[in-house]
Amino acid sequence: MIILGLDPGLGTTGWGIIAAEGNRLSHIANGQIKTDSKMPLASRLLVLDLALTDLLLEHHPESAAVEEVFVNANPQSTLKLGQARGVVLLGASRSGLEVGEYAARLVKKSVVGVGNASKDQVHAMIARLLPGAKIAGPDAADALAVAITHAHIQASARRMEGR
Repeated sequence: MIILGLDPGLGTTGWGIIAAEGNRLSHIANGQIKTDSKMPLASRLLVLDLALTDLLLEHHPESAAVEEVFVNANPQSTLKLGQARGVVLLGASRSGLEVGEYAARLVKKSVVGVGNASKDQVHAMIARLLPGAKIAGPDAADALAVAITHAHIQASARRMEGR
């Protein structure tokens, strides 16, 4: 199964694509979608949507996973994050993908083993789980972590159905 993981953000949205075969994971691609902060909000959301559409057409994932919104101290930042998240949820859903949504703490616990892991710890663990992958930055590492979490949860669900 090819899984697209997304770590949404208005300035930078991380993305990562993995292949999951049973318990075996392999890296396909990762990167970051960046928008220009000088552009109007609607234009930035369009850039995000168009780039996501290109990713979906290029890689044909079978499933997608998105990190849930956490509340920032700044309500304006939370709102912008929510709008970016809405764009990625819509884009993945519009492509007919089943979309899993995971809290940041669950993703960190799934990949690192603790829910309060730092970005550096997540990045280091992703490098270990996907050897040889050149990770485009912390947002891409987070997106790969979301994809890995989705793969683990899907595999567990399949095992439970087989009981």
